[in-house]
Amino acid sequence: MNIAVLFTGGKDSVLAVHKLKDEGFNVKVLISIIPSYEYSMLYHKPHPQVLMLQAYSMGIPLETATVVDPGREEVVLDEVLSRCVRRYGLSGLASGAVLSRFQKERFEKIALKHGLEAIHPNWGVDQKNYLRRLIGYGVRFIIQSITTMGLPHSMLGRVLSAEDVEKILVLSEKYGFNPSFEGGEAETVVLDAPLFKYRLKCEGSVEERSEYEAFFNIKKCCLIPKN
Repeated sequence: MNIAVLFTGGKDSVLAVHKLKDEGFNVKVLISIIPSYEYSMLYHKPHPQVLMLQAYSMGIPLETATVVDPGREEVVLDEVLSRCVRRYGLSGLASGAVLSRFQKERFEKIALKHGLEAIHPNWGVDQKNYLRRLIGYGVRFIIQSITTMGLPHSMLGRVLSAEDVEKILVLSEKYGFNPSFEGGEAETVVLDAPLFKYRLKCEGSVEERSEYEAFFNIKKCCLIPKN
């Protein structure tokens, strides 16, 4: 089955690509919708250059579109998907959705409109063990944004280790945030994974807006040989 994957460059969409490949799906294209505004209920706000480098590293075509009006988020995806169905002969649309019914239902509605099967390979995973499984699978990622109480800003911009994950699990119990960040507590960027032929190197600076909100602003990123 020819599949398009809704792609943000974060941990969930990268893992979805890997799971689909493992299950024998033909991932024909990655689709990234990039909001021009700060907060979106439907999409993350990925870094365009990071997306291009990740797609190149995995050898999968990337289709992008910018949305400037929050009221047109679904319309823009509908337009891009219409183009991709014709160009890539798609029969399915996949997302990295884990817990958000809001995202899942809207993606499924648009997929159905185009006669596509909707697939969510990460849906319903154990939230407490999810980050552990990512590390064990070989997905290496950084936290790019924090918007919750309890996550240390010192974790921004560096690859999370197994020890970091255990610390996050303890803090999630203490402060009540979702341990896999499915409540929007943090957003991530994947720098390496098994399908990557090269790994990403990102440079930037931390911007702290408040005690509960901080960002790693990526200034420069490039591909470097693995090992």
